[in-house]
Amino acid sequence: MRNRLANASSPYLRQHADNPVYWQPWDEIALRHARQTDTPILLSIGYSACHWCHVMAQECFENVTIARVMNSLFINIKLDREERPDIDRVYQLAHQALSGQGGGWPLTVFLDPQDLTPFFAGTYFPPVPRHGLPGFAEVLHKVREYYDTQRDQLRAQAVQLRHWLARTAEGVTGGMPAFGVIDTAVQRIADRFDREWGGSAGAPKFPHAGELELLFDLAASPPPRGDGEPDRARADKCAAMARFTLHRMAQRGLQDHLGGGFFRYCVDEKWTIPHFEKMLYDNAQLLPLYARVAATPRVAAQGGDPHGAADAAAGHERAVAAQAAHGIAAWLAREMTAPGGAFYSAVGADSEGEEGRFYVWTREEIRGLLTADEFTAVEWGFGLEGGPNFEGRAWHLLKAASAEEVAQRMGLPLSQTCVLLAGARERLIAARERREHPPRDDKILTAWNALAISGLARVARMLDDPQFAAPAIRALDALHRTVWIDGELYANVAEPAARIPGFLDDHALLLDALLEVMQLEFDPRDLAWAIALADALREKFADRELGGFRFSSAQHRTPLLRSRSWTDDSLPSGNGVAIRALLRLGHLIGDAHYLGTAERALRAATGALQRYPDACPTVLRGLVESHSPRTQIVVRCRDEQRAAWRRALDEALASAGIVPGSDRIDVFFIPSSLADLPGLLAQRSPRAGGVAYVCEGLSCRAPVESPGALAALFADREAERA
Repeated sequence: MRNRLANASSPYLRQHADNPVYWQPWDEIALRHARQTDTPILLSIGYSACHWCHVMAQECFENVTIARVMNSLFINIKLDREERPDIDRVYQLAHQALSGQGGGWPLTVFLDPQDLTPFFAGTYFPPVPRHGLPGFAEVLHKVREYYDTQRDQLRAQAVQLRHWLARTAEGVTGGMPAFGVIDTAVQRIADRFDREWGGSAGAPKFPHAGELELLFDLAASPPPRGDGEPDRARADKCAAMARFTLHRMAQRGLQDHLGGGFFRYCVDEKWTIPHFEKMLYDNAQLLPLYARVAATPRVAAQGGDPHGAADAAAGHERAVAAQAAHGIAAWLAREMTAPGGAFYSAVGADSEGEEGRFYVWTREEIRGLLTADEFTAVEWGFGLEGGPNFEGRAWHLLKAASAEEVAQRMGLPLSQTCVLLAGARERLIAARERREHPPRDDKILTAWNALAISGLARVARMLDDPQFAAPAIRALDALHRTVWIDGELYANVAEPAARIPGFLDDHALLLDALLEVMQLEFDPRDLAWAIALADALREKFADRELGGFRFSSAQHRTPLLRSRSWTDDSLPSGNGVAIRALLRLGHLIGDAHYLGTAERALRAATGALQRYPDACPTVLRGLVESHSPRTQIVVRCRDEQRAAWRRALDEALASAGIVPGSDRIDVFFIPSSLADLPGLLAQRSPRAGGVAYVCEGLSCRAPVESPGALAALFADREAERA
């Protein structure tokens, strides 16, 4: 055999093409050879931005002696978890069952070639024994000996493992989950909330975007208490936790304060030092959260606060959030946009052989680049006064003080201080650009792009800023050209032989993105595409017996188990996104099949929501929208009438305290000239001066025939709710 990764579609796999290991891709050629020769499979799963994956590669897979053992004893398969998340999910579960511990990456799994059942699993292994771990060569010999001498025991264990996996997939289906699960979720989130630093107490600290979206939803539209009244106290608590967490994340080390964008997580409880990779999916989800804070209506100063301290604090919070949102957008445009308009996947953590080398500074480096006043401003503004915060030798920049605080300390006007900070930032960025850059993973993945498209489209409406709309529309067009082929959705942009059929997440997240982009610019193509994706969700992924959706389809030939999950991880739950998207599309076009499929999925989630509702924030958001459907407005008017309708609607939403693009309302401007619309939209006929159709679920108001009447309707509605 030989190493077959040179022409792989994944950059991560190509990084291993020069290893002395005879790596194979996960394909029928490798699997058939393993079956026919009865040679156990060593499956190594990782991804390009995984630091310990690269460490194990350098220590073990580039080691000629260890590679020789691997080649002689196993069929060695290297898998990019981001291309085949279905396979990764199965073997992460199997690792949990076999070891009793959580998994992670790199994941090292040994498989029976006949049925692909794992019989031993671990994560990182060093080349020689250390840190309580055996050396990898020793592991290889013992695993092969076990396979050769204990086949009966191995097969008995395989039967038990398969039964365990099947039970985890079944779950409990019941009636519609009660709102009490939301109370439980909020209480658990509050119990683990870090009141000093935000997020969940302890380390490491991850940005849980789905949880923050849920908190904002509950704050904006609080579900009723037992007496039918909204729970305002809980709403205020939810908003406070979400806003405080986002503010801390933006001020501390999770954000790249020079180049924009956020890192994957921080290793400490104070959000100080990140693991330095930047992922598209994290930034795509954080972008609309920060825009949501930035777009919050101005808070008036409270009584007894003559100097407006509360308003000033809220203004500072909005300014920090706006800077974070624009920083993410700038990073996407500068580093992550492919020539065709879609987005790349990730930027790694390592450069020049060191993690974080691209991002950290010594005082001498900074002092040598700046004027004396610029250095003083940076020293106070970015936290260089104390000792080094990175490995005792360098600084990772934090926002230690606002421009106003720096100006006060320096005794300078705020305008002059801002000039100093801006000039210093430009010099530091220019110097950083001359460093060796971390590697970029240039895979283009449908699900991750859909998250970015949805986020950009929402932000364009929240901030009323077309600079966010244009990249969303370009990226959507790029996906239509490259992953929507002959009515089939693919998970990646690749040559035909390397294309992977779309998973649940690809279909659900792209459907959600289409519903957002159609609110920027209504295109009948996008509506037809959305309907096709919704039909595919029901046909390929829906579990007709248990309800809900399987992650993979029959096309994927996923080994052991087609999993069904309700929890959020790095991406929002595919089941939760599908539920919410089908509810929105079902109400928009009046399709009861979509609504019924979403309701069956929520019933199937009952057991999970009863046991661990706080781990299922996206499904909980679907539950809230099922009970209290979002408002949908369809405006039919001519192009020249749109500005008046838009102005009236924006004023009405502002007076009601609703942020456009948030999750309380959908607005579709459909030109009067369009005909042959599907379903309920066919009944939304245009009128001479324009007309608005306002519905909440299955309940609709009388058609509104003027912009002024639309504004009055919202005023009356808010008065009814007050």
